[in-house]
Amino acid sequence: MSVQSAPSNGSAIQANVRNRLLLAMDATDLSFLRANLEEAHYVSGSILIEPHQKTEYVYFPYNCVVSIINTVSGGSTVEVGTIGNEGMAGLQIFLDADAVPSRTLVQVAGEMARLRADKFRELADRSAGCRKFLNRYTLAFLAQVSQTATCNRAHTIDERCARWLLMTHDRVTSDTFNLTHEFLAFMLGVRRAGVTVAAGILQKAGLITYKRGNITVLDRKGLEEASCDCYQIVRTEFERLLETQMKSRIG
Repeated sequence: MSVQSAPSNGSAIQANVRNRLLLAMDATDLSFLRANLEEAHYVSGSILIEPHQKTEYVYFPYNCVVSIINTVSGGSTVEVGTIGNEGMAGLQIFLDADAVPSRTLVQVAGEMARLRADKFRELADRSAGCRKFLNRYTLAFLAQVSQTATCNRAHTIDERCARWLLMTHDRVTSDTFNLTHEFLAFMLGVRRAGVTVAAGILQKAGLITYKRGNITVLDRKGLEEASCDCYQIVRTEFERLLETQMKSRIG
């Protein structure tokens, strides 16, 4: 069940939008969005969208991180997609679907805006510019999902852990963020002992510190070198598809 503070109305956050996908919309589309967005603080573990259930809202993270999770027989889980302030959760609404088999939940606590699914459809239906931009975002997100599948099959736990920490670091506003061993194991689809070893390798190398559920990135460049090439592949593809348009709109 989702745990969050009461949303504020759209007018209260008109000057406070902190999602790059939203800010890259043209003035007319952004004005529509601002009038209909609801903002809230979400704690880690808040479930946004359940598998096979109707999607009521789409979500635009500000400084929190959202995960798309698949569960396999036996109850084990693995993260297949990560979303932060570069994107949105609930992309199935844009693709004319009401439900998906995956679970969407908050990975790292923080603030986020949500928009009713019918309002999002209304915008996508009437705005060719919005559809074009969301088509490119969809392709970038699919590139991330496919590369994550490759990474989970081909690379070691410590490489995958470094990749995951880099993606999270990109999306939060601090070098330190809260994350327990249990939740990191949940995200990576491994046992807690495996996470302990992987985090220990990165900590011993002086790349991070990991104390009482808090991770601090000490050496960003070193963490990139410790990661597999999947991190840079996804980042490069995102920049190719979206970064130029984001920069031109945001300024």
